[in-house]
Amino acid sequence: MVNPQHDPTGGAAPSEPVDIAIYGATGFVGALTARHLAEHAPPGVRIALAGRSEAKLAATRASLPGAAREWPLIVADSSDRAATDRLAAAARVVLTTVGPYAKYGRQLVESCARAGTHYADLTGEVLFVRDTIDRWHGVAESTGARIVHSCGYDSIPSDLGVWLAHRAAAADDAGGLTEVRTVATLRGGVSGGTVDSLRGHIDAVRTDRRQRRLAADPHTLSPDRAAEPTPSQPADAGWPARLDDGTWTAPFVMASHNTRIVRRSNALLGHAYGPGLRYGELQGCGTGPVGAVTAAGVTGGIGALVGAFTVPAIRPLLDRVLPSPGAGPSERTRERGWFRMDVRARTESGRSYRVTVSGPGDPGYAATAVMLGESGLALATGGSALPGRAGSLTPATAMGDVLVDRLRAAGHTYRVSPG
Repeated sequence: MVNPQHDPTGGAAPSEPVDIAIYGATGFVGALTARHLAEHAPPGVRIALAGRSEAKLAATRASLPGAAREWPLIVADSSDRAATDRLAAAARVVLTTVGPYAKYGRQLVESCARAGTHYADLTGEVLFVRDTIDRWHGVAESTGARIVHSCGYDSIPSDLGVWLAHRAAAADDAGGLTEVRTVATLRGGVSGGTVDSLRGHIDAVRTDRRQRRLAADPHTLSPDRAAEPTPSQPADAGWPARLDDGTWTAPFVMASHNTRIVRRSNALLGHAYGPGLRYGELQGCGTGPVGAVTAAGVTGGIGALVGAFTVPAIRPLLDRVLPSPGAGPSERTRERGWFRMDVRARTESGRSYRVTVSGPGDPGYAATAVMLGESGLALATGGSALPGRAGSLTPATAMGDVLVDRLRAAGHTYRVSPG
């Protein structure tokens, strides 16, 4: 039982645990996630909005359609252990959009792990994920909680795409995966939350040698680093390059996180993908001279941004021109956005597979809200169809087919084909 909380706006706070609580519901992506669930959650799924300000939560609730205007509200501050414990006790699944997660997320992970409450976030912060694995994986295993990081554009398309390639190869008895490369193309705005996470990551690795080593390790999220196979992994950064099909590529800003999530999935599954798996990600920039110029621009832009963040004197200028956390693009920009991940895999027997993962909407906002919302529904309603494991997991190892099916039904593409 959960003690009712006073709600002067007229809605009842939950006296029984809800199925899903959206923490950070007053932020940009949190509100988008709430709207997606208001429009797409199956009948009977009980949902609450959670955050620090009851007044702002009430305003978010009032903007939602239909019965969502009666959803209960849960007031909780991420720095208050008693509050995060109450939040975890009030829901079967907690979805959180409150980042940077290294700054605001640790306490909520602990509360969910201890309560046996499933948890999903949008983090792209590899050091935060490593820390929560070390602290709470064992606790979550013992309580049955699934702690699932990176349930947005970071890193669901990458993780599920490689998982589907593995499934296809296994069904054909084609041997383990060896060389797998994902080429990402997208149209969308820059996420303020991603920028803030990048800022925090650069600060951490600049001042702490141990953190720098962890961030550079391609297997830093492995459950047992000493047991990892030894094939070298593709570099996360580099120069513009031209693929065999004529596509020009640049470094993909999310590769350093996505690749480590995929490798953790492989390790959690006993290296079922293949002990010789080499996995890398690139950003596709088009073909011909325009593609070459675009690739050079993207490469230079990423390098300049990372370099600028290391210069304290430039920080105030960046803060003025880059989007702030909690902000987002216009509705028109979100609707015009899209993403596509082209996963190209080879196996030990020489067979090739291609997995296409794509979806409409700005990837960091509209598409991410769909991914997080459907992750919550998968965890809340998947039951015995979910993989039978708990602890600090990945989207593929926590939800597998259940999430793929939900995302397909929500309008995203997950297509597997030969070579």
